[in-house]
Amino acid sequence: MSNTVIFAEKPSQAKAYAEAFSIKDKSKTHIQLQSCSTFPKGAIITWGIGHLVELQQPGEYHEKWGKWNLTDLPILPDNFQDAVSKDKKAQFAAVKKYFQQADLIINGCDIDREGSNIFQSTFFLTGVKGKEVKRLWINSLEKEEVLKGFNNLQPIEKDLRMYQEAKARQISDWLVGINLSRAYTLHLQKRGYKGNGSKGSSAMSVGRVQSPALYLIYQRQQEIEHFKPEPFFELEGNFKAANGSYKGMAKIKEKQKETVSALLEKEGLLPGEVTEGTVQNVEKKEKQQQAPKLHSLSSLQSTANKRWKYSPSDVLKTMQELYLKKLVTYPRTDCNFITENEFAYIRQNVKAYQQLLKVEFEPATLEAKKRYVDGSKVEEHFALVPTKNVPNQSTIQNLSQMEKNLYNEVLATTLGMFHRPYLYEETKIITNVKNIEFFTTGKVEKDKGWKALYAAPKKEDKEEQAAVLPAVTKAESVESTVTIKEGMTKPPKPYTEGQLINMMKTCGKLIDDEEDIEILKEVEGIGTEATRSGIIETIKAQRYIEVQKNIVTVTPKGSVLCEAIEGTLLSSPSMTAKWEAYLQKIGKGEGSKDAFIQKTKEFVTKMVGETSQRVDQTNIENVIQEEAASNQLAACPACKSGSIQDRKTFFGCSGYREGCTFTLPKKIAGKSLTTNQIKMLCEKGKTNKIKGFTSKKKKSFEAALKLDDQRKIAFDFPKK
Repeated sequence: MSNTVIFAEKPSQAKAYAEAFSIKDKSKTHIQLQSCSTFPKGAIITWGIGHLVELQQPGEYHEKWGKWNLTDLPILPDNFQDAVSKDKKAQFAAVKKYFQQADLIINGCDIDREGSNIFQSTFFLTGVKGKEVKRLWINSLEKEEVLKGFNNLQPIEKDLRMYQEAKARQISDWLVGINLSRAYTLHLQKRGYKGNGSKGSSAMSVGRVQSPALYLIYQRQQEIEHFKPEPFFELEGNFKAANGSYKGMAKIKEKQKETVSALLEKEGLLPGEVTEGTVQNVEKKEKQQQAPKLHSLSSLQSTANKRWKYSPSDVLKTMQELYLKKLVTYPRTDCNFITENEFAYIRQNVKAYQQLLKVEFEPATLEAKKRYVDGSKVEEHFALVPTKNVPNQSTIQNLSQMEKNLYNEVLATTLGMFHRPYLYEETKIITNVKNIEFFTTGKVEKDKGWKALYAAPKKEDKEEQAAVLPAVTKAESVESTVTIKEGMTKPPKPYTEGQLINMMKTCGKLIDDEEDIEILKEVEGIGTEATRSGIIETIKAQRYIEVQKNIVTVTPKGSVLCEAIEGTLLSSPSMTAKWEAYLQKIGKGEGSKDAFIQKTKEFVTKMVGETSQRVDQTNIENVIQEEAASNQLAACPACKSGSIQDRKTFFGCSGYREGCTFTLPKKIAGKSLTTNQIKMLCEKGKTNKIKGFTSKKKKSFEAALKLDDQRKIAFDFPKK
């Protein structure tokens, strides 16, 4: 048995490490490596399955804490204990055995604070002591980088600080979640909230990051719902010059039409009248735009959502897969820069990357630019770039469409470092009509430059075509028609799912306190690069928000919680940002985990004490009624008196207590049914044709659904 044990975060990561060496043996719990220069006696790679251990649940400390009672709050254990996750005991036992037999143990988990937590929590729970422990720190899973990492293992001191930071975060989130979720749930239930609508239960999940994130979305929705459009009036000029027509706008915007009319009358103009105008000035400037910065995870998530409507969670999962396939560098990065080391291999592969992207250009430069290459801006992880492992066409063809799109996006931003700037000529025309100046701006593309790396959206093409202006000269006379143009002020747009990432990063814009703004800037908003997509998934899973056609809306259940936490620190991005700032100090050895947890206990105790008053002051009756109404999908086709409701795992009649047993499944033949399809089925007895069913022989088919004479659901196939 080897005396070196490597602990990976998950089996796929262990497999990637093993591929850099010669494998001697494999089993369900480990991979054994043959002896080599790196490991003269061989090595064992074992793994977690994510978190092998987790914090104990309340009921494991005291039996009474297992039940939800207001009288037991706050729940504040003196010493927090870890326990093996119930479904992972066999793997933990194997890991413990290998740790006991090892002389050297290597933490090979992800290089972030949660990776440190996963390893250290597992290591401490095994009770193993007196072993040498080292840290593997790599940003790529390529063979060369893996070997370099194992030959240059890091001391464990930094890892232990990151573990302290992660543990402080984990325990504090436990305290907030356990206590305030129970407090708000139980007090809202006392107010009559049953959670019988919008696919939800009455349990309210409250969290340090998820609650302020939800409240930010709620704020935007409230702005939209309470927005009152107001008319405004502007002056538009339509001009005919010798070489073509163009339009311009005066810098006039008034709430009253009479004010604009009086201005025209003063200058002797009538709306719609053809008169003479003069080109007062023509200014042409050649401008250039540099290629975008290299991607961080957030910028890639935002771009992918805008371009392909991919959710942030799907982007992270897909990038993790590409990382495991050794095609991209570590994805959970908040950095837009690389160091000279990465730039060196990227420069050597420029031609190969061009062939992968099927583009061809002569590099404008092969020198490193500070816009992209700056080692002083790289702390733990550098920007997302392709690895030096250039895949063949077979590998590319085997990628999913999402993997191809995201890989090509990373390739394009990387190649942008070497491409020419986007060049265009901007023209500004000032046209004078009886002392009223009209301003026109347009541009003419001179060199597509780096933009040639991307397929231009059709909308962008149309906009650029429309922006081309005719050639005019200063002092040229033009035929002019001035009109009063009426417009309406518009509400803010609802968030798309991709915009939630930037919303969480830039929430400092909504804060007035200067100190809080600085803290939010320092920690880049709420959440971290690695957790933001998970937070969005959490508030979706809790049914606080819904995403339809990429537009995010707060559900009635989400509104109930936001009404209840309004005005508290739970609705404030500032609080979670201050927490994050102190957590980072713990990671740097400048803060105390115990002090942080004590402060959290004080915060939780205060909040629990205030919850009753907060909820009593909340006007939630209308929201409760709205939620109940939103869940009445259709009249029950069986009893006719009840209504069909979403019962979380199925659709059923509200009259079940009166004896109606009518139900409909959420999924049939592998296809999830929408609420609109259920409504149509109940009201009309039949749906439209539905695609995407899967037969027992794994073949896809399409059919309508109908209710038969016994009110049972059945397929209705098109007649041949």
